[in-house]
Parts: sequence; C-alpha cells; structure tokens
Amino acid sequence: MTSVLAPWVVAPLLVTPLLTVLHLGALHPVEKVLTLALAFGPFVVLGVVIAVRRRQEDGGSAGGSPEPARRRTEG
Repeated sequence: MTSVLAPWVVAPLLVTPLLTVLHLGALHPVEKVLTLALAFGPFVVLGVVIAVRRRQEDGGSAGGSPEPARRRTEG
C-alpha cells in the first residue's frame, strides 16, 4: 500500500522555500562579495598554503645533501 499525500499538504512544503528566497530579494553588492569570499576563500587559502609548502619542500631538497638533516643529540 502506498501513501500519497494530498496536494494541499505537499504544495506548501514545496512553495515555502521558494517564497522565502523570493521574499529576501537580491543581495546588495557588498553582501555578494562577502558571500563569495566565505564560499571560496577557504579553498583559495588552502591552495596558497599547498603551493607555498611545495615550493619550500622542493627548494630545500634540491640544493642540499641527499641525506635528511640529522638531529644533534646532547649528552
């Protein structure tokens, strides 16, 4: 047996989010910039961090000795 909801129950569930978005209206340009910065900013920062770390690792291993640096032991 399948349960079918009546149209007067389903229609408000579908229309409510659409009406909410339309009621809010267009974003102010400053709000658009802030929204884009919050959405894509962390990915940009992550990309910059990865690029900087790769450059540091490539620069450190190319000019030095093939062995990794050893720690000095005191004692």
